[in-house]
Amino acid sequence: MRIVVVGAGVLGASTAYHLAREGADVAVVDQAHEGRATAAGAGILCPWASHVDDPAFYELYAAGARYYSDLVPALSELGETDLGFRRAGALIVSTDPTELKSAESLLRDRRMEAPEIGDVDRLFPREVKALFPPLRADLAGIHVAGGARVDGRRLAASLLRAAEHHGATVARGFVELISRGNRVPSVRLDDREIVADAVVITAGAWSPALLRPLGINLPIQPQRGQIIHLHLPGQETNSWPVVLPPGSHYLLAFDDSRVVAGATRESGAGFDYRVTAAGQAEVLSEALRIAPGLGAATLVETRVGFRPVSLDGWPLLGQVRNVEGLVIGNGLGAAGLTIGPLAGRLLADVVLDRQPALDLAPFDPLRRHEPERMPQPPLR
Repeated sequence: MRIVVVGAGVLGASTAYHLAREGADVAVVDQAHEGRATAAGAGILCPWASHVDDPAFYELYAAGARYYSDLVPALSELGETDLGFRRAGALIVSTDPTELKSAESLLRDRRMEAPEIGDVDRLFPREVKALFPPLRADLAGIHVAGGARVDGRRLAASLLRAAEHHGATVARGFVELISRGNRVPSVRLDDREIVADAVVITAGAWSPALLRPLGINLPIQPQRGQIIHLHLPGQETNSWPVVLPPGSHYLLAFDDSRVVAGATRESGAGFDYRVTAAGQAEVLSEALRIAPGLGAATLVETRVGFRPVSLDGWPLLGQVRNVEGLVIGNGLGAAGLTIGPLAGRLLADVVLDRQPALDLAPFDPLRRHEPERMPQPPLR
């Protein structure tokens, strides 16, 4: 079976890996756009602390985090260990005891169905600061042992290499879909045509432009996110937990004395790939308000990514009705690095005509969108 995956972010790379692992003949094609969400995303894996309460969405969100327990060892067997993945825990911080009590109660309730959450402990401010030293001294917290982080760029690259290990090919260039009637049998990459039995569109915020010539209006908009990377010379940051203050901003650390602060959520910016003064100010002011100890850090870079966001905030996953051989994966928004690897496995099942482990009916890519069912923020 010949399958073309269009888009090599974490969702496309995961789809390609899972298809190739099953013996499919897979070609990945990618236009290498600047601002791909995978390359800029923070990689926080702690869905249980979110206020998402719709059962279908939360099931997908939580299952995405759980799937890393299978994925990381599977990639390790292929020598792919450089994912930036670490189960360093997560800290929900606040000065409001009521807010912390509510978060603790939510986590303990959810742990009954998700033991991977691990221990949930209430911490005094001095204990919080000991775990993440730059934080200000008055923040109490809830520590979630199962919280983790992953580097999106490294993860996607590892998944692509794993797909190639199983026989997939990866090529970059200008991509177009070729349609004949109600079927999408091939893809044009620059000046050559790749004939396929199925085409999977995982091109993020650029997917609508690909699908429009087929008469498909995919309800996806780019949401610009600006995220700042800081360096703390001489600091051992590898074991620092993810920090989740109230709202949608966050802090997380990686192994090279690096702290990531994010992120803006800018709708209506289109594909304007710029670091703006307002975006920089927003992220830095929020970071320093929570962690004034970062004031002396070196600002290394600001990454810009365009999250693909659907009209109702839900993912778009599955076969396109009335178009044979066309599958779409999109709309993961700010949850892309949590859901993406699992969603790739689920899309592979769809392509191979197998029953996915989760019901994808609520995420029909061309469903009627209902803004009132948008997941409650923040997703991080």
